[in-house]
Amino acid sequence: MERLLLNPHDYDPARFDPNTRRLLRATIDWFESRGKRRLLQDDLHAVWPRDFLDFAGGEKLFATFMTPAANAGDDPNKRWDAARNAALSEILGFYGLGYWYAWQVTVLGLGPIWMSENDSARERAAEQLDAGGVMAFGLSEREHGADVYSTDMLLTPAEDGTVAFRANGNKYYIGNGNVAGMVSVFGRRTDVEGTDGYVFFVADSRNLHYRLIDNVVHGQMYVSTFALRDYPVREEDILHTGADAFSAALNTVNVGKFNLCTASIGMCEHAFFEAITHAHNRILYGKRVTDFPHVRANFVDAYTRLVAMKLFSARAVDYFRSAGLEDRRYLLFNPMTKAKVTSEGEQVIALLHDVIAAKGYEKDTYFREVSQLIGTLPKLEGTVHVNVALILKFMPNYLFNPAEYPEIGTRMDAADDAFFWAQGPTRGAAKVQFEDWTRIYNEYSDVPNVARFLEQALALRELLASAGPDDAQREDLDFLLTVGHLFELIVYGQLILEQAGIVGLDRDLIGQIFDFQIRDYSRYAVELHGKPSSTPEQQKWALDVIRRPVVDTDRFERVWEQVVAYDGAYEMGP
Repeated sequence: MERLLLNPHDYDPARFDPNTRRLLRATIDWFESRGKRRLLQDDLHAVWPRDFLDFAGGEKLFATFMTPAANAGDDPNKRWDAARNAALSEILGFYGLGYWYAWQVTVLGLGPIWMSENDSARERAAEQLDAGGVMAFGLSEREHGADVYSTDMLLTPAEDGTVAFRANGNKYYIGNGNVAGMVSVFGRRTDVEGTDGYVFFVADSRNLHYRLIDNVVHGQMYVSTFALRDYPVREEDILHTGADAFSAALNTVNVGKFNLCTASIGMCEHAFFEAITHAHNRILYGKRVTDFPHVRANFVDAYTRLVAMKLFSARAVDYFRSAGLEDRRYLLFNPMTKAKVTSEGEQVIALLHDVIAAKGYEKDTYFREVSQLIGTLPKLEGTVHVNVALILKFMPNYLFNPAEYPEIGTRMDAADDAFFWAQGPTRGAAKVQFEDWTRIYNEYSDVPNVARFLEQALALRELLASAGPDDAQREDLDFLLTVGHLFELIVYGQLILEQAGIVGLDRDLIGQIFDFQIRDYSRYAVELHGKPSSTPEQQKWALDVIRRPVVDTDRFERVWEQVVAYDGAYEMGP
C-alpha cells in the first residue's frame, strides 16, 4: 500500500521539476541534519530561526518559490506556483510553526507588492528576496484587529515636499516585523475622506522612523508590534491607493490563508508518527495500548480526518491555480481550507492527545509543540467564524444554481500563477456559481456511507427551501454559523471525493471518511435543534436528518491496518 502521509525518510516529490525537487529535498535534509534535540530546544527557548533563514537565503529558496515570473529576470526556476508552495508549506509545518511562520508572513508581505503596478517596489522586492530577505504584512492593529475598514495608521501630506507623506501610527501582530526589509503597511490619508483615502505603502524596518516595540508572543515567531513616527513615505513606496488598497488587503489574504491548511497538515503528520509509535509499543495492563477498542477508534478517526485534510487541500490547489475572472470558485474553497481544514487539524491532535495523554506534554516530543500551537492556525488570517460567515455567501448558488465549467485536472505543471496578482475587485461573491455538487456524490453512491451522507446533504436544500432562516435569524450569527458548518461539510465532501478519484483512494478509506462526515453532520443538526432561535419546523428537520454511519467492522479493521503500518515508520534523528 502506498502510504499517504509525508515521511521525510522516503520523500520524493517526483511530480515536480528537478530544481523544485532539489530544493524541497534540501529543506528536509537541512532539518534532519540538525536533529530533533536542536529542533525542540530552539522551540523551547524561543530562538529566532536565523539559521533557517540563512539556509533559505543561501539556497535562494524564498526567491525561487515566491518571485513571480514577471520579476524573475532570466531565471527559469522562479515563479509563483501554488502546488510547490503547498508542498513547502507542509514540510515547514512538519518541522515547526516558527519556520513556517517566517515563510507565511513573507507571502503576505509580498502580496500587495506583486499586485502593484509600482515597478520600483517590485524590483526592490525581487532583489531583497534574492539576497535572502523576508517581508512583513502591516495590516492589523491592536484596537481594530484586521478590520480593514478601520485604521489609525495616518498618512499626512508632507509640507516640505521632500517626500509624499509622513506616516504615524502603530501596527500590532505583524510577523517578521523585526527584520523585514519591506513591510507592506495599510493606512489612510488624513486629507481624503472615505475609501479613497486608503493607502498601501512599503516601510523598511531598518529606518530610524520605524520603531520596533516588542514581540507580542513568546516563541520562535517574531510577532511584532511597531510604530511609525513621522515615517517618510516616498512616491516610490506607494503600492495602492483608494479602493485598490482595500482590494489588495483582502486579495492578499486570499493568497496567504491557503498556507494555513498545509501547515496544519504537516504538524499533524509529524505528531501522528510520534503518537502511533508510542502507543503501539506501550504495554498497559498486560496489553498493547493499541489493543484497546477506544484507542483504535481514536487512531482511525484521526488518520481518516488527516487523510481527508490532505485530499481536500490538494484538490483546492487545482481550483486556485485554474482560477480566473470567469471562474472564481476558489473564493469558496479558499476559506474552506482556512476554516475547515485547520479546525480538523485541531480535532486530529485532540484525538491523538487523548490516547498518548501525559506523553504529549513532554519536552522531548514534537507533539508537545504541536498541541500548544495547532490552535493558532484556525485563528490566523481571520477567525473560523469570519471565514464561515464568508462561506455562507456562496451557499444559495452552490446548492440551488449550478453552472457548467470545463473540467479541471490535477495542476502540478510548472506554471506561474499570475492570476493571484490580478484577482480584481473583491465584490460579487454571492454571484459565483459552481458545478452540480451532487454529481460526484452520485458517482460514489456505491459506498454506503457516501450515499447516507448524500441524504443528509440533500436535506439541507429542503431546509433552506421550506424552513430557511427568517429575517431575525439572518441577523443571528450564532444561528447562521451552525447552518454554515452544515454547508461546509457538503463542500468538504465534494472535493474529498474529487481528489479520491484522482489518486485512486481505496473504498475503505472513503467509507471511513464519510463515517465521520455523517457523525459531524448529525452533531451540527443537534446543535441547530438546540439553538434558542430555532423554529419548531427547523427543530423537527434537525432531528429527522440525524443519521448513524453504516458500520462495517471489516472495513474498520482494514483501515486500522493502514494506521498501524506507520508504527516506527518515521523517527527524527537525535
